[in-house]
Amino acid sequence: MDISIIGAGPIGCYAGYLLAQSGHKVTIFENHSHVGVPIQCTGILTSEFDRFNIPVTPFLVNTIHNINVYSPKNQLTVSQKEYIVCRTKFDNHLADLAKSEGATIHVNHNFLRKEGKQIVVKNTALNKEIYLSPDIVIAADGPLSPTTKAFGFYEKSRKNYVGVQAIVEGTFDPHTIKTYFGNEVCPGLFAWVTPESTTTARVGLAMKEKARSQFEKFMKEQGFTASYMQAGTIPVYNPKQKLKHDNCYVIGDASTYVKATTLGGIVPAMQQAEIVVDCIHNNKDIESEMTPIRKQMKVHLHIQKIFEKFSDTDWDRLVGYVGQKKIQNVFEKYTRDNPIPLVMNALLREPRFALFAKYLFK
Repeated sequence: MDISIIGAGPIGCYAGYLLAQSGHKVTIFENHSHVGVPIQCTGILTSEFDRFNIPVTPFLVNTIHNINVYSPKNQLTVSQKEYIVCRTKFDNHLADLAKSEGATIHVNHNFLRKEGKQIVVKNTALNKEIYLSPDIVIAADGPLSPTTKAFGFYEKSRKNYVGVQAIVEGTFDPHTIKTYFGNEVCPGLFAWVTPESTTTARVGLAMKEKARSQFEKFMKEQGFTASYMQAGTIPVYNPKQKLKHDNCYVIGDASTYVKATTLGGIVPAMQQAEIVVDCIHNNKDIESEMTPIRKQMKVHLHIQKIFEKFSDTDWDRLVGYVGQKKIQNVFEKYTRDNPIPLVMNALLREPRFALFAKYLFK
Protein backbone atom coordinates (compact mmCIF):
# COMPACT_ATOMS: atom_id res chain seq x y z
CA MET A 1 0.00 0.00 0.00
CA ASP A 2 0.94 3.63 -0.46
CA ILE A 3 1.07 5.22 3.00
CA SER A 4 1.63 8.89 3.82
CA ILE A 5 2.67 9.78 7.36
CA ILE A 6 2.34 13.39 8.45
CA GLY A 7 4.99 14.21 11.03
CA ALA A 8 8.53 12.85 11.35
CA GLY A 9 8.63 12.82 15.13
CA PRO A 10 9.57 9.58 16.90
CA ILE A 11 6.07 8.09 16.62
CA GLY A 12 5.60 8.89 12.95
CA CYS A 13 9.06 7.54 12.16
CA TYR A 14 8.54 4.41 14.26
CA ALA A 15 5.26 3.68 12.46
CA GLY A 16 7.03 4.37 9.16
CA TYR A 17 9.81 1.98 10.08
CA LEU A 18 7.38 -0.84 10.89
CA LEU A 19 5.29 -0.26 7.77
CA ALA A 20 8.26 0.04 5.42
CA GLN A 21 9.75 -3.08 6.98
CA SER A 22 6.57 -4.88 5.92
CA GLY A 23 6.97 -3.82 2.31
CA HIS A 24 4.68 -0.80 2.08
CA LYS A 25 5.58 2.34 0.19
CA VAL A 26 5.98 4.85 3.02
CA THR A 27 6.46 8.60 2.67
CA ILE A 28 6.88 10.77 5.76
CA PHE A 29 6.32 14.53 5.58
CA GLU A 30 7.89 16.87 8.15
CA ASN A 31 7.08 20.57 8.29
CA HIS A 32 10.39 21.58 9.90
CA SER A 33 13.68 21.81 8.04
CA HIS A 34 15.31 19.13 10.21
CA VAL A 35 14.05 16.04 12.01
CA GLY A 36 14.21 16.35 15.80
CA VAL A 37 14.13 20.14 16.09
CA PRO A 38 12.88 22.17 17.80
CA ILE A 39 13.10 20.14 21.01
CA GLN A 40 9.83 20.23 22.97
CA CYS A 41 10.26 17.33 25.39
CA THR A 42 12.23 16.52 28.54
CA GLY A 43 13.40 13.27 26.97
CA ILE A 44 12.70 10.74 29.75
CA LEU A 45 12.02 7.10 28.88
CA THR A 46 10.99 4.58 31.51
CA SER A 47 12.56 1.14 31.44
CA GLU A 48 9.41 -0.03 29.60
CA PHE A 49 11.19 1.28 26.51
CA ASP A 50 13.35 -1.86 26.59
CA ARG A 51 10.38 -3.83 25.25
CA PHE A 52 10.90 -2.31 21.78
CA ASN A 53 14.39 -3.85 21.46
CA ILE A 54 15.90 -0.58 20.27
CA PRO A 55 19.37 -0.04 21.81
CA VAL A 56 19.48 3.30 23.66
CA THR A 57 23.24 3.86 23.28
CA PRO A 58 23.05 6.04 20.12
CA PHE A 59 20.90 8.67 21.84
CA LEU A 60 21.48 8.09 25.57
CA VAL A 61 22.52 11.10 27.65
CA ASN A 62 22.20 9.67 31.15
CA THR A 63 20.74 6.77 33.13
CA ILE A 64 18.59 7.47 36.19
CA HIS A 65 18.35 5.16 39.22
CA ASN A 66 16.31 7.21 41.70
CA ILE A 67 13.47 9.74 41.78
CA ASN A 68 13.33 12.15 44.71
CA VAL A 69 9.79 13.36 45.45
CA TYR A 70 9.22 16.53 47.47
CA SER A 71 5.90 17.73 48.86
CA PRO A 72 5.70 20.93 50.96
CA LYS A 73 6.63 19.14 54.20
CA ASN A 74 7.62 15.65 53.19
CA GLN A 75 9.95 13.77 50.87
CA LEU A 76 10.84 10.27 49.67
CA THR A 77 13.08 8.46 47.23
CA VAL A 78 11.85 5.78 44.83
CA SER A 79 14.26 3.56 42.93
CA GLN A 80 13.48 3.57 39.20
CA LYS A 81 15.65 2.91 36.17
CA GLU A 82 15.01 5.51 33.49
CA TYR A 83 16.81 6.86 30.44
CA ILE A 84 17.51 10.51 29.69
CA VAL A 85 17.87 10.85 25.94
CA CYS A 86 18.84 13.50 23.44
CA ARG A 87 15.57 14.01 21.61
CA THR A 88 17.25 15.24 18.44
CA LYS A 89 19.40 12.09 18.26
CA PHE A 90 16.46 9.90 19.32
CA ASP A 91 14.16 11.27 16.63
CA ASN A 92 16.87 10.99 13.99
CA HIS A 93 17.69 7.43 15.04
CA LEU A 94 14.10 6.36 14.45
CA ALA A 95 14.07 8.33 11.19
CA ASP A 96 17.20 6.46 10.09
CA LEU A 97 15.54 3.14 10.98
CA ALA A 98 12.58 4.08 8.79
CA LYS A 99 14.85 5.11 5.91
CA SER A 100 16.90 1.93 6.27
CA GLU A 101 13.73 -0.05 5.48
CA GLY A 102 12.94 2.07 2.43
CA ALA A 103 10.77 4.88 3.81
CA THR A 104 11.25 8.35 2.29
CA ILE A 105 11.30 11.44 4.51
CA HIS A 106 10.62 14.90 3.11
CA VAL A 107 11.42 17.88 5.35
CA ASN A 108 10.00 21.37 4.72
CA HIS A 109 6.70 19.80 3.72
CA ASN A 110 3.52 21.07 5.41
CA PHE A 111 0.18 19.31 5.37
CA LEU A 112 -2.30 21.83 3.95
CA ARG A 113 -5.70 20.26 3.40
CA LYS A 114 -7.81 17.36 2.21
CA GLU A 115 -9.57 17.57 -1.15
CA GLY A 116 -11.89 14.65 -1.73
CA LYS A 117 -9.75 11.53 -1.64
CA GLN A 118 -6.55 13.50 -2.06
CA ILE A 119 -4.35 15.28 0.45
CA VAL A 120 -2.34 18.38 -0.33
CA VAL A 121 1.11 19.03 1.13
CA LYS A 122 3.28 22.03 0.43
CA ASN A 123 6.98 22.00 -0.29
CA THR A 124 7.78 25.22 1.54
CA ALA A 125 11.31 25.36 0.16
CA LEU A 126 9.93 25.51 -3.40
CA ASN A 127 6.58 27.09 -2.51
CA LYS A 128 4.88 24.26 -4.39
CA GLU A 129 1.69 22.34 -3.60
CA ILE A 130 1.73 18.58 -4.10
CA TYR A 131 -1.44 16.50 -4.56
CA LEU A 132 -1.28 12.92 -3.27
CA SER A 133 -3.65 9.95 -3.26
CA PRO A 134 -2.31 7.57 -0.62
CA ASP A 135 -4.18 4.44 0.39
CA ILE A 136 -3.68 5.35 4.05
CA VAL A 137 -2.82 8.56 5.88
CA ILE A 138 -1.33 8.52 9.37
CA ALA A 139 -1.61 11.74 11.39
CA ALA A 140 1.43 12.01 13.65
CA ASP A 141 1.63 15.78 13.55
CA GLY A 142 1.36 16.78 17.18
CA PRO A 143 -1.27 17.98 19.64
CA LEU A 144 -2.88 20.53 17.31
CA SER A 145 -2.84 18.06 14.35
CA PRO A 146 -3.94 19.86 11.17
CA THR A 147 -4.34 16.44 9.57
CA THR A 148 -6.83 15.22 12.16
CA LYS A 149 -8.76 18.48 11.77
CA ALA A 150 -8.83 18.14 7.98
CA PHE A 151 -10.20 14.61 8.18
CA GLY A 152 -12.97 15.81 10.50
CA PHE A 153 -12.31 13.95 13.72
CA TYR A 154 -10.29 16.35 15.83
CA GLU A 155 -12.03 16.36 19.21
CA LYS A 156 -12.81 19.98 20.10
CA SER A 157 -13.08 19.24 23.83
CA ARG A 158 -9.33 18.65 24.00
CA LYS A 159 -7.27 20.45 26.63
CA ASN A 160 -3.55 21.15 26.56
CA TYR A 161 -0.75 21.96 28.95
CA VAL A 162 2.07 24.35 28.16
CA GLY A 163 5.43 22.93 29.17
CA VAL A 164 8.38 25.24 29.85
CA GLN A 165 11.89 23.92 30.33
CA ALA A 166 15.44 25.23 30.54
CA ILE A 167 18.94 23.81 30.53
CA VAL A 168 20.75 25.00 33.66
CA GLU A 169 24.19 24.64 35.17
CA GLY A 170 24.88 23.64 38.76
CA THR A 171 25.85 20.66 40.90
CA PHE A 172 23.62 17.61 40.53
CA ASP A 173 23.42 13.97 41.49
CA PRO A 174 23.64 12.58 37.94
CA HIS A 175 21.47 9.55 38.64
CA THR A 176 18.59 11.20 40.53
CA ILE A 177 15.59 13.11 39.17
CA LYS A 178 14.01 15.59 41.59
CA THR A 179 10.26 16.27 41.42
CA TYR A 180 8.46 18.99 43.38
CA PHE A 181 4.74 18.88 44.22
CA GLY A 182 2.51 21.45 45.87
CA ASN A 183 0.26 24.37 45.01
CA GLU A 184 3.01 26.93 45.47
CA VAL A 185 5.31 25.08 43.07
CA CYS A 186 3.03 23.78 40.31
CA PRO A 187 -0.70 23.44 41.05
CA GLY A 188 -2.10 20.12 39.81
CA LEU A 189 1.17 18.79 38.42
CA PHE A 190 4.85 19.11 39.39
CA ALA A 191 8.19 20.71 38.61
CA TRP A 192 11.24 18.65 37.70
CA VAL A 193 15.02 18.78 37.79
CA THR A 194 16.36 16.12 35.44
CA PRO A 195 20.16 15.78 35.38
CA GLU A 196 22.10 15.35 32.17
CA SER A 197 25.37 15.15 34.14
CA THR A 198 26.92 16.34 37.39
CA THR A 199 26.95 19.91 36.04
CA THR A 200 23.85 20.32 33.80
CA ALA A 201 20.15 19.57 34.20
CA ARG A 202 16.81 20.03 32.46
CA VAL A 203 14.48 22.03 34.70
CA GLY A 204 10.83 22.56 33.92
CA LEU A 205 7.15 22.40 34.73
CA ALA A 206 3.83 22.35 32.87
CA MET A 207 0.49 24.05 33.51
CA LYS A 208 -2.71 24.71 31.60
CA GLU A 209 -2.18 28.44 32.07
CA LYS A 210 0.43 30.83 33.50
CA ALA A 211 3.17 28.24 32.99
CA ARG A 212 5.87 30.78 32.17
CA SER A 213 5.38 32.93 35.27
CA GLN A 214 5.24 29.87 37.53
CA PHE A 215 8.36 28.49 35.86
CA GLU A 216 10.25 31.75 36.40
CA LYS A 217 9.22 31.72 40.06
CA PHE A 218 10.50 28.15 40.47
CA MET A 219 13.78 28.96 38.73
CA LYS A 220 14.33 31.93 41.04
CA GLU A 221 13.55 29.93 44.17
CA GLN A 222 15.99 27.21 43.11
CA GLY A 223 18.68 29.72 42.15
CA PHE A 224 18.88 28.55 38.52
CA THR A 225 19.74 30.60 35.46
CA ALA A 226 18.60 29.35 32.06
CA SER A 227 21.24 28.78 29.41
CA TYR A 228 18.73 27.46 26.87
CA MET A 229 14.92 27.60 26.87
CA GLN A 230 12.35 25.20 25.43
CA ALA A 231 8.54 25.28 25.40
CA GLY A 232 5.76 23.25 23.86
CA THR A 233 2.12 22.23 23.87
CA ILE A 234 1.32 18.93 25.59
CA PRO A 235 -2.14 17.34 25.22
CA VAL A 236 -4.24 15.92 28.02
CA TYR A 237 -5.58 12.47 27.15
CA ASN A 238 -9.10 12.78 25.73
CA PRO A 239 -11.09 9.52 25.87
CA LYS A 240 -13.55 10.88 23.28
CA GLN A 241 -10.90 11.15 20.58
CA LYS A 242 -11.48 8.63 17.79
CA LEU A 243 -8.42 7.03 16.22
CA LYS A 244 -9.61 6.41 12.66
CA HIS A 245 -11.83 8.18 10.16
CA ASP A 246 -12.06 7.29 6.47
CA ASN A 247 -8.52 6.18 5.55
CA CYS A 248 -6.78 8.24 8.24
CA TYR A 249 -5.34 6.93 11.51
CA VAL A 250 -4.14 9.26 14.27
CA ILE A 251 -1.28 8.41 16.64
CA GLY A 252 0.95 9.96 19.30
CA ASP A 253 0.33 13.47 20.62
CA ALA A 254 -2.10 14.03 17.74
CA SER A 255 -4.32 11.38 19.35
CA THR A 256 -3.77 12.74 22.92
CA TYR A 257 -2.26 9.42 24.04
CA VAL A 258 -0.16 11.05 26.74
CA LYS A 259 -0.03 10.05 30.40
CA ALA A 260 -2.04 12.75 32.19
CA THR A 261 -0.07 12.37 35.44
CA THR A 262 3.37 13.01 33.94
CA LEU A 263 2.68 14.24 30.38
CA GLY A 264 5.04 11.61 28.97
CA GLY A 265 3.85 9.82 25.88
CA ILE A 266 6.63 8.12 23.95
CA VAL A 267 6.20 4.55 25.25
CA PRO A 268 2.37 4.38 24.98
CA ALA A 269 2.48 6.07 21.58
CA MET A 270 5.03 3.56 20.27
CA GLN A 271 2.77 0.77 21.52
CA GLN A 272 -0.07 2.55 19.78
CA ALA A 273 1.92 2.69 16.52
CA GLU A 274 2.48 -1.08 16.70
CA ILE A 275 -1.25 -1.65 17.11
CA VAL A 276 -2.07 0.64 14.17
CA VAL A 277 0.35 -1.30 11.97
CA ASP A 278 -1.24 -4.58 13.06
CA CYS A 279 -4.71 -3.18 12.26
CA ILE A 280 -3.56 -2.13 8.80
CA HIS A 281 -2.04 -5.52 8.09
CA ASN A 282 -4.89 -7.61 9.45
CA ASN A 283 -7.92 -5.37 8.88
CA LYS A 284 -8.64 -5.08 12.60
CA ASP A 285 -10.73 -2.43 14.34
CA ILE A 286 -8.40 0.15 15.87
CA GLU A 287 -10.82 1.23 18.60
CA SER A 288 -11.22 -2.26 20.06
CA GLU A 289 -7.54 -3.17 19.62
CA MET A 290 -6.51 -0.05 21.52
CA THR A 291 -8.57 -0.99 24.60
CA PRO A 292 -5.61 -2.07 26.81
CA ILE A 293 -3.72 1.19 26.25
CA ARG A 294 -6.93 3.21 26.55
CA LYS A 295 -7.49 1.70 30.01
CA GLN A 296 -4.00 2.79 31.06
CA MET A 297 -4.62 6.30 29.77
CA LYS A 298 -7.91 6.50 31.69
CA VAL A 299 -6.21 5.50 34.94
CA HIS A 300 -3.72 8.33 34.50
CA LEU A 301 -6.56 10.73 33.68
CA HIS A 302 -8.55 9.80 36.79
CA ILE A 303 -5.48 10.19 39.00
CA GLN A 304 -4.72 13.56 37.47
CA LYS A 305 -8.28 14.75 38.12
CA ILE A 306 -7.70 13.86 41.77
CA PHE A 307 -4.34 15.67 41.86
CA GLU A 308 -5.90 18.85 40.47
CA LYS A 309 -8.04 19.05 43.65
CA PHE A 310 -5.17 18.37 46.05
CA SER A 311 -4.26 20.70 48.89
CA ASP A 312 -0.68 20.82 50.15
CA THR A 313 -1.81 18.65 53.07
CA ASP A 314 -3.01 16.04 50.59
CA TRP A 315 0.38 16.07 48.85
CA ASP A 316 2.10 15.56 52.20
CA ARG A 317 -0.20 12.65 53.03
CA LEU A 318 0.33 11.04 49.64
CA VAL A 319 4.11 11.26 49.90
CA GLY A 320 3.90 9.89 53.43
CA TYR A 321 1.87 6.88 52.29
CA VAL A 322 4.18 6.17 49.33
CA GLY A 323 7.20 6.50 51.63
CA GLN A 324 6.23 3.29 53.44
CA LYS A 325 8.52 0.44 52.48
CA LYS A 326 5.60 -1.80 51.49
CA ILE A 327 4.42 0.87 49.01
CA GLN A 328 7.88 1.76 47.76
CA ASN A 329 8.30 -1.89 46.81
CA VAL A 330 5.23 -1.58 44.57
CA PHE A 331 6.47 1.64 42.93
CA GLU A 332 9.86 0.04 42.32
CA LYS A 333 8.27 -3.00 40.67
CA TYR A 334 5.97 -1.22 38.19
CA THR A 335 6.71 1.79 36.02
CA ARG A 336 4.23 4.61 35.40
CA ASP A 337 3.77 3.18 31.89
CA ASN A 338 2.08 0.23 33.58
CA PRO A 339 -0.28 2.03 36.02
CA ILE A 340 -3.06 -0.51 36.54
CA PRO A 341 -1.09 -3.11 38.55
CA LEU A 342 0.75 -0.27 40.29
CA VAL A 343 -2.50 1.30 41.53
CA MET A 344 -4.19 -2.00 42.40
CA ASN A 345 -1.23 -3.34 44.38
CA ALA A 346 -0.74 -0.02 46.15
CA LEU A 347 -4.42 0.03 47.19
CA LEU A 348 -4.21 -3.52 48.51
CA ARG A 349 -1.27 -2.60 50.72
CA GLU A 350 -2.48 0.86 51.77
CA PRO A 351 -6.30 1.26 51.72
CA ARG A 352 -6.00 4.94 52.75
CA PHE A 353 -5.14 5.77 49.13
CA ALA A 354 -8.85 5.21 48.41
CA LEU A 355 -9.73 8.27 50.50
CA PHE A 356 -8.36 10.51 47.74
CA ALA A 357 -11.02 9.17 45.36
CA LYS A 358 -13.49 11.63 46.91
CA TYR A 359 -12.03 14.29 44.60
CA LEU A 360 -13.34 12.46 41.56
CA PHE A 361 -16.85 13.42 42.62
CA LYS A 362 -16.26 17.09 43.49
